[in-house]
Amino acid sequence: REIRGSAKVAVIGSKTAHELFGPLNPIGQTVRLKNIPFVIIGLLASKGAGMGGQDQDDRIIVPFTTAMKRLTGEKYIRLISLQVVSADRMAAAQQQIVSLLRQRHRIPPEHGDDFSILNQKEIADTVGSISGIITMMLGSIAGMSLVVGGIGIMNIMLVSVTERTREIGIRVAIGAQGSDILLQFLIESITLSLLGGLLGVLLGVGISKGISLFADFTPVVSTGSVILAFGVSFAIGVFFGFYPARKAAALDPIDALRYE
Repeated sequence: REIRGSAKVAVIGSKTAHELFGPLNPIGQTVRLKNIPFVIIGLLASKGAGMGGQDQDDRIIVPFTTAMKRLTGEKYIRLISLQVVSADRMAAAQQQIVSLLRQRHRIPPEHGDDFSILNQKEIADTVGSISGIITMMLGSIAGMSLVVGGIGIMNIMLVSVTERTREIGIRVAIGAQGSDILLQFLIESITLSLLGGLLGVLLGVGISKGISLFADFTPVVSTGSVILAFGVSFAIGVFFGFYPARKAAALDPIDALRYE
């Protein structure tokens, strides 16, 4: 009835209702769209963000005939959104929609469609494909960054070994074993790498908090990702710190004491 009569009625989302009317019951209240009064006859249940992060609770829905006649001035419907009862019936529903639209548009069998249909599965597949490509790119960048960072740690530790050659010789001379020297430099390398991991985690948390201030969604830094970050940092410290530590442990104490 509302559609046939182009009635000036509306159904609003829960967020819109809260922003406009606060704790009051919005049913029967009036809102103005383009200075045209619409009576609220329904309240949508809260749904949260939909695909793409769009807020589904911040909306006002009116009969499409009313929108075309009083708000947009358009003569044709450009978009129709439909919901099927279950995902396994989507293909059958899409075929029925195609048949109905071709019949309504009076399209001969030999002609192609003058409309396009996009279902949620196709959208999800497209988004998943794009997300996979982005994940691979970010993973490659992260891998290269880890290698570069590891090489940087190794170079720092090699310089440290060179600068502390006499210290190493003195320690060996007073009874330190090669394993002690190896362990010392490995611990220093791991500590340096873990500090880098801690800085990265803090930076990631800070960026996530910053994004939540400007976006309709809140990024979450999971405990698992933090543990993974420190685990990778530990592995980088061990892998790239082993060669400098081994080099320090293999120094001849006599040559080390003579080093200037």
